[in-house]
Amino acid sequence: MTQEMKHLPGMTLPELRSFVEALGEPGYRAMQLFKGMHERRVESFEEFTDLPKLFREKLSGVSILRTLRHASKHVSEDGTRRYLFDTAGGNPVETVFIPTEKRDTICFSSQSGCALKCDFCLTAKLGFLQNLTPGEIVEQIIFALNDVYGPGTETPHGTNLVAMGAGEPFNNYENLLKAVSIMNEETGLFIVPGRITISTVGIVPRILEFSELKRRPNLAISLSAPNDELRDRLMPVNKRWNIDELMSAAAVFQKSLRRGERFTFEYVLLDDVNDSKEHAKQLASVLRRYRLDRVKINLIPHNSAEALDYGAPSIERVEAFKLALEAEGVSAYIRKPRGNDIFAACGQLAAKQGKNPVKALTI
Repeated sequence: MTQEMKHLPGMTLPELRSFVEALGEPGYRAMQLFKGMHERRVESFEEFTDLPKLFREKLSGVSILRTLRHASKHVSEDGTRRYLFDTAGGNPVETVFIPTEKRDTICFSSQSGCALKCDFCLTAKLGFLQNLTPGEIVEQIIFALNDVYGPGTETPHGTNLVAMGAGEPFNNYENLLKAVSIMNEETGLFIVPGRITISTVGIVPRILEFSELKRRPNLAISLSAPNDELRDRLMPVNKRWNIDELMSAAAVFQKSLRRGERFTFEYVLLDDVNDSKEHAKQLASVLRRYRLDRVKINLIPHNSAEALDYGAPSIERVEAFKLALEAEGVSAYIRKPRGNDIFAACGQLAAKQGKNPVKALTI
């Protein structure tokens, strides 16, 4: 029987230590491996120049550094980069690198496809294909940083991560948290929890579990409707956990926040669907009812696509919605779309090749 190759980027330091010791090597080799993979971001075993040649040869026979196959890259007019990968099983994975003057943001995927069928999201058209392993999540970050800056080079400023790519992160909870813990390591990528945001459509049991973690990333909850009737239509997960259950969980999470912390509700604005001043007032009323006063609302004008039946609201309607929230005492911010021209913006990830809408990959 062929021995399964170990995927090293998805292993924690203790796991690496056990792995190298099982190969007859001293435990300190684990730190050398970890730093090479995550701090220097090496791309082949030959680049581990601090390891003995015989050990490198042994490693190449029992382990691998990469499982994702890079399929394509598209660069937006605004500098955003969208990467498409294939897993070993042939399923699509997408990652987006968003540069700004003060920081970089990498939007990574936690699943291939998604099972939750949000009506305004292209990823939903793929359906659920697979959960990504911790190593497949970490690989996305390493690849993006190496593509922009090259292996072994330091980034010029901080890197933020957002689990807002394809998939529902809380439906791949254990793998997600393991990947986050690997990326948190000071001797590696050293992306601390405060620079990571996890976005969920509202998996209530996981929000409650997440609230109990002592050291955790930021939380964003995708809401996109102020009442059950509308949210049932736009986000079918609401039929499982309605707004009352979701807001009750959010209130529990709010109690777990440290001083000065806030969390986010994301609200995708759909033209003439959920973007009226009355919808804004309803939303503010919901927040008041559950005493959610340590939140901010991230307004996301819909990034329309031919495969979806929703349009983007005008700038005037977006601004009016924001002003209506602020008049009710709610902090609201408008997210500027990035990478819209290459289908890299929020809700557009669907394994597309090129700039123009094409059929999703045939599964």
